[in-house]
Amino acid sequence: MDWFTAPGYWLSRLVFQRALAGVYLVAFLTAALQFRALLGERGMLPIPRYVARVPFRRAPSLFHLHYSDRFFAGCAWAGCVVSAALLAGADAELPLWAAMVLWLIPWALYLSIVNVGQTWYAFGWESLLLETGFLAVLLGNDEVAPPVVVLFLLRWILFRVEFGAGLIKMRGDACWRKLTCLHYHHETQPMPGPLSWFFHHLPGPVHKAEVAANHVTQLLVPVLLFTPQPVATAAASLMILTQLWLVLSGNFSWLNWITIVLALSALRLPTDRTTAPPTPLWYEVVVLAVAALLLYLSYHPVLNMVSRRQVMNRSFDPLHLVNTYGAFGSVSRIRYEVVVEGTLDGSPREDSDWREYEFRGKPGDPRHWPRQFAPYHLRLDWLMWFAALSPAYAGDWFGGLVERLLENDRDTLRLLRRSPFPPDAPPRFVRARLFRYRYTSWRELRETGACWERTYVREFLPPTRLAGSAQRP
Repeated sequence: MDWFTAPGYWLSRLVFQRALAGVYLVAFLTAALQFRALLGERGMLPIPRYVARVPFRRAPSLFHLHYSDRFFAGCAWAGCVVSAALLAGADAELPLWAAMVLWLIPWALYLSIVNVGQTWYAFGWESLLLETGFLAVLLGNDEVAPPVVVLFLLRWILFRVEFGAGLIKMRGDACWRKLTCLHYHHETQPMPGPLSWFFHHLPGPVHKAEVAANHVTQLLVPVLLFTPQPVATAAASLMILTQLWLVLSGNFSWLNWITIVLALSALRLPTDRTTAPPTPLWYEVVVLAVAALLLYLSYHPVLNMVSRRQVMNRSFDPLHLVNTYGAFGSVSRIRYEVVVEGTLDGSPREDSDWREYEFRGKPGDPRHWPRQFAPYHLRLDWLMWFAALSPAYAGDWFGGLVERLLENDRDTLRLLRRSPFPPDAPPRFVRARLFRYRYTSWRELRETGACWERTYVREFLPPTRLAGSAQRP
């Protein structure tokens, strides 16, 4: 079938596949390095406890069959190895069926992790990586030209990512309609980057222009993805530029990068391969059957987009095949941070020697300038931002964090930038306090060297010790 393939997208597919493999590699590396404290047998939200109460049909995962920390580590590092192999082009050296199986492996492994990841994996970009990764299985290798229907479905994902985000903004917060959200967003976003302070201090008219450009990119440009070339390439290129702007202004894990990867599939890059070899019949049947299923499953995401009660970042099936996306339907005007402290004193008082724990990415010491971590995902730091918004976001894990800090748990401390206590002298008490943070002005930055100014608000968690520990007189 001549219409089945698009030979003009040979190079576009190659770039897309290698970039997607890079995102997979970061995702598996994040899982391998952080899971013990978050999800391990002694983690804050242990996987064995989760799979004991949630059936396989609701959350399909290898870990329903068996779980141990060693097995999870093996799966995560195996995902790293397969992702690195795909990044190096191993799929191009295999028969078509074997290449498809190779792409299926990281999808199945990461699905297993996400489906037992609970709060730590409740982010839209997890489903976005899975949905995109599943389509990559069908995209083929050098034995066949890229299938048109798969290229269309990749654009359909990109459309839902951008258009859904645009709609949720217009419906969710008046500041998006008034073009004023970026007066606050760079300061209150989950994890600022090294340039966020400078973005915040751009003139007001520039902020309004940013918001207006965002509306154009998310509400008008996505429609152009389904127009003939070179218009579709121009639309995808504009989306890539917008995402790179967001990369510079904050730390949004791999959300921006996976969006860029999707946009790469819509580019028609120059290639000298303009003919298509014969396509196996079995491959055509598989691609068309799965495409029909995915279009059928798109009913709920479309219904959600047109609904006035649109929700963000929801999966409608346990395999995360077709999902709904969105970001920042509302923007915080004030930044709050939970500051965690410990003391060696046996009787904690306000004038005790309270020492602050330093996190890797979230604001803490006002003099510490934010660092760039994305696309790497600091899961604990992100959840600390949610905890500052409301204690309800921390109800199932914050107590476990405090308990492990009181134990000087090695795996938990590895998630932090610095612990103020030596390994052989854990704190007797840990407390948490809520502070309001704001960016300093240019003058304050010159005078103090601090990029943040913080003000105490209230107690978040009173001084807490391990149950059964003796209190010193």
